[in-house]
Amino acid sequence: MTRVALAALLVLSGISQLVFAQPPSRSSPEALEWLQKISAAPRQYNYIGTFVYSSGNHIETSRIIHLVDADGEHEKSEVLDGAPQEIVRNNDEMRCYMPESKTIVTEKRWLQKVFPALLPQPLSNLDDSYIVKVGGQERVSDHACQIIELEPRDDKRYGHKWWVDTRTGVLLKAAVMDKDRVVEQFVFTQLKIGSEINKELLKSKYGGKAAGWRTINLVSSTIGSGKLGWQIKDSPPGFKKVIEMKRNLSGKPMPIGHIALSDGLAAVSVFIEPITSQVPPPVEGLYRSRGAINIYSRTVADNIVTTVGEVPPATVMQIGDSVATHKVR
Repeated sequence: MTRVALAALLVLSGISQLVFAQPPSRSSPEALEWLQKISAAPRQYNYIGTFVYSSGNHIETSRIIHLVDADGEHEKSEVLDGAPQEIVRNNDEMRCYMPESKTIVTEKRWLQKVFPALLPQPLSNLDDSYIVKVGGQERVSDHACQIIELEPRDDKRYGHKWWVDTRTGVLLKAAVMDKDRVVEQFVFTQLKIGSEINKELLKSKYGGKAAGWRTINLVSSTIGSGKLGWQIKDSPPGFKKVIEMKRNLSGKPMPIGHIALSDGLAAVSVFIEPITSQVPPPVEGLYRSRGAINIYSRTVADNIVTTVGEVPPATVMQIGDSVATHKVR
């Protein structure tokens, strides 16, 4: 589940000021060093805390426990509002417990990002798509923080503003920005970094009750680039294909195609599903989900093509409209 402000409107009073008021064309070396620190932090530190997600009138509180040991990363997160939900992660293997429906969903983490681990490792060249800048310093949840801003180079992606713990590089607050408007925001209200964590705390509290629950395994199988029989002909600048796969999704009678794109931070997924008697044609159009996620659906060659991404509506539509069939060699 990531973000910063586009450049503020400059108030210019003359030609000489216009020259000096232009934003820098490259990110500062100091800012890029901070990105490396932010990317590495979740793989280096234990932490336990409570954070709040907000978007519009929606507010949701979660608790997270994160442990790093010789076997890698281990994490448990719980949603504390509304329907209970718990996710237990061991490296890239995830199990989601939903007690109200007595369901367990298992899957491999591909492009999913969970606050505060918003940056991939290794870090790609975000400087191609964003101007990364060092801002001021503030305090968040009693931690000294350095502000880092990612200003998009075009209107194809959102901006981001991050508050980073100066000692460890762990993100304490993150906002997705559309110009000066906050699209969504995560912020720790309580956080302890670097303490010893008992591994027993990472076990699901539903594990002993879930013997008879329904288990859904969202199996994915990667395939060679271009082997799916579909291509994206007009990707926005900076967005590159990350993976191509077949996926079993909950409630779907057969595996569906999945092409994932990323600019190194924002991710967009394209799902291709044949229309059958069990799968009726979709209601085409643009749908706004919560926060930064936008969804666009259309029909192409008797297939439902659904594009989902943490990008502006115009971008998800551009990608969705450029999906086309091609011959597999």
